[in-house]
This record gives sequence, C-alpha cells and structure tokens, in this order.
Amino acid sequence: MWYRLLETKSAYTAEMWKALFNAEALSVLVVPASSWAEEAELEPHAVYVPWGKGHVAREIMRKV
Repeated sequence: MWYRLLETKSAYTAEMWKALFNAEALSVLVVPASSWAEEAELEPHAVYVPWGKGHVAREIMRKV
C-alpha cells in the first residue's frame, strides 16, 4: 500500500522530492494527475511513499 504524501505543481518538483527521499533511503512513487504520461510535465503530480513510512517522510520534509 502507498500513502499519498503531497501533490506538486509539476514533474520537476515531484522529481526533486523523489531525489531527496531516495537519498534518505525512502521509496517514492510519482504519479501524474493526467493519464498523458509523456505530456504531463507541467501537470500536477502526486508523491506517494510506502504506507508505514509516512511519518519518516514528514520528518524529512520538516527538516528541509
């Protein structure tokens, strides 16, 4: 199961969060809001983390 952590305004910011969480050894799933994956760079994206790691991700976000 995945926990929806946050929603970003673009693919670029979603990839920045993904890189930060991956550097802290936290798995991340980035899902575009639209079904057009190739054309969704400027669309909102949702950032998901594993169900039991939501508190870890929030702690990382708090420190940033």
